[in-house]
Amino acid sequence: MDVLKKIPVFPLNILPIPGELIPLHIFEPRYQQLLKDIEEKDIDFGILFAHPRNEKRIGSLVRLESVLKKYETGESDIVVKCIDTFILSRFFNQMSPKLYPGGEVFFLNAMDDIKVSSSLVIQFEEYMKQRNIKLNDNEYNIHDIANELDLDLTDRVKYLKLLTSNKRQEFIRGRLMFRKHVLDCELKSKNNFYLN
Repeated sequence: MDVLKKIPVFPLNILPIPGELIPLHIFEPRYQQLLKDIEEKDIDFGILFAHPRNEKRIGSLVRLESVLKKYETGESDIVVKCIDTFILSRFFNQMSPKLYPGGEVFFLNAMDDIKVSSSLVIQFEEYMKQRNIKLNDNEYNIHDIANELDLDLTDRVKYLKLLTSNKRQEFIRGRLMFRKHVLDCELKSKNNFYLN
């Protein structure tokens, strides 16, 4: 995390987790220009979580996965995939001579050390079974599990600020236990209602 990189930045009120696919509708001319550069130069860009609770200025590095539709107006529907996270050091309203914004960032190498303990895998599989969701794969990384939990924005910031595998696993373990408890309560209350 010691080298500053300059990248295009798209401030949004979302914070993708590595591995997550995000649909975006591109309509502003400056982001239409960014999409053109992404397609022509095969570059990645950052999504900065533009919210007051993001004091650490955390963002997600994303890569274009597909262009779903292009409109005559120049607008586009695209899908991007989060491939890393970063901390923004400096923001530019315009990456001159381009119209779109940019920034200097430190990458957090979020895809390093992402294996999970066997006990967390078992806990995750039990949770998914309880939700009646069949898993296709038996190898999950910590981000796969976090994505299945559909963390709210506050939890996403907390999760991505954790830079060690042990801390992330403990955080996810706590969220899994809470979700499992909620499911248990729902099942119990469901069994206590009778039709009259």
